[in-house]
Amino acid sequence: MRTGLYPGTFDPMTHGHVDIIRRACTLVDRLVIGVAINRDKGPLFTLEERVEMVEEEGKRLTEANGTEIVVHPFENLLIDCAHDVGAEVIVRGLRAVSDFEYEFQMVGMNRALDDSVETVFLMADAKNQAIASRLVKEIARLGGDVSGFVTPPVLAALKRKFARA
Repeated sequence: MRTGLYPGTFDPMTHGHVDIIRRACTLVDRLVIGVAINRDKGPLFTLEERVEMVEEEGKRLTEANGTEIVVHPFENLLIDCAHDVGAEVIVRGLRAVSDFEYEFQMVGMNRALDDSVETVFLMADAKNQAIASRLVKEIARLGGDVSGFVTPPVLAALKRKFARA
């Protein structure tokens, strides 16, 4: 059984994330979605809220394609997380050349730590290339319509979050 790890903060989860997960499921038998606890980024959603959003989408995708999807919060090194969940492959999504430069450095460091874990890059679908969680949050905060960038449950969560602000 081949296990892949798709890490991210998912703050919030977007159509771009869902697309990468759907496509990653064709490459592995089991996909672990690693929800990063990154205090430096100052997430809008709590870890529990992000995990819930990812789990909800994961259930839908598992029903659609049969690949086992597991959600795993983590705060350690990515390569250590890969070891913890038994991943042989790390899946990363790329939207633009600027993403590649950062990811290229990350792959080099991860391979220096453990060259048995491979990294696979999936290019974002053209319709999702402009979608960034950071921009989705900003648009939602300012009252813009983000329904084209996120699933209905995530849209509802964003509306609840900014209704309190």
